[in-house]
Amino acid sequence: MAPIDNWGDKVLSRFDQSAQNYNASATLQHAVAGQLANHCRQQVVPRGLWVDLGSGTGHLAEALEARHPGQRVLRVDGSEAMLRQQPLSSKTQQWDLRRPLPRWPEAPSLLASSFCLHWLPTPGEVIRHWLHQLAPGGWLAVALPVEGCFPQWHRAAETTGVPCTALAFPEMEALLRWVRADQIRMQEDMHCNAVAPTLTKLLKPLRKVGADCSTQPSLPVRDWRALQQAWPDHDSAGQLRLTWVIQLLLIQR
Repeated sequence: MAPIDNWGDKVLSRFDQSAQNYNASATLQHAVAGQLANHCRQQVVPRGLWVDLGSGTGHLAEALEARHPGQRVLRVDGSEAMLRQQPLSSKTQQWDLRRPLPRWPEAPSLLASSFCLHWLPTPGEVIRHWLHQLAPGGWLAVALPVEGCFPQWHRAAETTGVPCTALAFPEMEALLRWVRADQIRMQEDMHCNAVAPTLTKLLKPLRKVGADCSTQPSLPVRDWRALQQAWPDHDSAGQLRLTWVIQLLLIQR
């Protein structure tokens, strides 16, 4: 696993700052968590220790518990502020997921994670590590944005010569490098579109949920204006459109 990095500290700090406002703007994250939980419900996942890794405010844990009455889900996140948004009755654990997973009293039968892996160094190695922590026959359920996200933003950047400050999302080949094909029980792409009348409003949900960290320097206002003028994709009402590509995976050890 990669060493702790300063950029990762910045990411955690931004999620701490946005914790109280996260649920109001995390519409996409909530929908993807529900879809991933639906896929888990279609499998025979053994009862036991279930863990939501990078739980945030608990969207995925809540969806899993709602679809599996009587099953509790441990919510693990590096952000203390995010964990404080969880119901008082929930089981939580603060843990920096850039580090190897903690040693629980029993091996988990389900490790689930939504909108977390792309924030971690070398996500493919993280998947390998998480798989190895499962009980034999246990399940890994993940959802994350992948390469192919935000094609409109990238095209506008190419047209204008303005640097694209969007996060570089994981490539599928690197993500699944250490996963055997026969371990993959479900693989699905979700293409989700966001629309807004201006680029500022289009990217506002990213800022609201703390997902606006970039490894690139900030752009001046004139560059954002140039990107908006060159935006290549609009809906029927003339609003700017931005496309997410979300990969959902169920992998069995």
